[in-house]
Amino acid sequence: MTDTKDKYKEVAYYPGCALEGTGHAYNKSTKAVAKKLGLGLKEVEDWNCCGAMEVKNIDPKIQTYLSAKILSITANDMHHDVVMAPCNGCYHNLKKAEYDLENDPQSQEVVKAISEKAGHKTYEPGSVETIHALDWLKKALGEDELEEKIKGGLKGLKVANYYGCMYTRPRHIFPEKDAGGGDSIAKPHYMDDLLETAGAENVEFPLKTACCGGAHTLSDSDMSTKLVLNILLAAEASGAEVIATECPTCHSGLEMHQIRAEKMFGKKTNVKIVYFTQLLGLALGLSKRKVGLHENISDSYGLMKSKGIT
Repeated sequence: MTDTKDKYKEVAYYPGCALEGTGHAYNKSTKAVAKKLGLGLKEVEDWNCCGAMEVKNIDPKIQTYLSAKILSITANDMHHDVVMAPCNGCYHNLKKAEYDLENDPQSQEVVKAISEKAGHKTYEPGSVETIHALDWLKKALGEDELEEKIKGGLKGLKVANYYGCMYTRPRHIFPEKDAGGGDSIAKPHYMDDLLETAGAENVEFPLKTACCGGAHTLSDSDMSTKLVLNILLAAEASGAEVIATECPTCHSGLEMHQIRAEKMFGKKTNVKIVYFTQLLGLALGLSKRKVGLHENISDSYGLMKSKGIT
């Protein structure tokens, strides 16, 4: 077990585009939590976009190359065999590239041709394991070690854990992982486990993997707002004071459409939206500013103060 944990004590860190922009608080809190826990994050050198949605829609093979380039830098330039991506979209794309390069000859050909033209080594399938921030904390630390480091704790804060729809999809890439030492695709629980260890009271939340409509925000804002409103109302009906997130797109969508739902449809909800890394940081004794709580649109300062959470 010790050897397994040691493998994840220092990993390559791929923040992705969103964590450099709207998801900056996620980036900030992830780094702060890592430092507090004595875990190493070495940012991928000269990283590029993983391909996200735009490139994928035009040419999925090009998107595979963009993700493969990140894996190539991790393996060939940084000599790491694990890369951690906190964003669900980035995590999804890198995992998909891993799968395609092991199973699709055409993807292999395209990636090899572009890599040679770009003048860098072609990624060798199987060289790097992509993990999410949730997997990283579970594998590098686990609940027992985390519990030893918790300072004030979350003191019964009622939390609905929201994983979004891309954390365990597509399912042919993410088989039922409980049997292989990973999270469950049917009922993910890693965020629940970590925040419960930190003192949170997890509520029964039926929409933890429902879509937030992030991909439709520009093309059909009303649809996105309605999907988010379903999530917000379900969380409040479950008794949650906070929705914990682990994806910058989902987080931004929940915050923005919570405001829009009130303005456009007259539906006001009071549940707060907070990154799980921000909550862990607070439980570890880090200040609200250190974890970027002031950067959230959803203002949870009053709630945290009323709970005595520093």
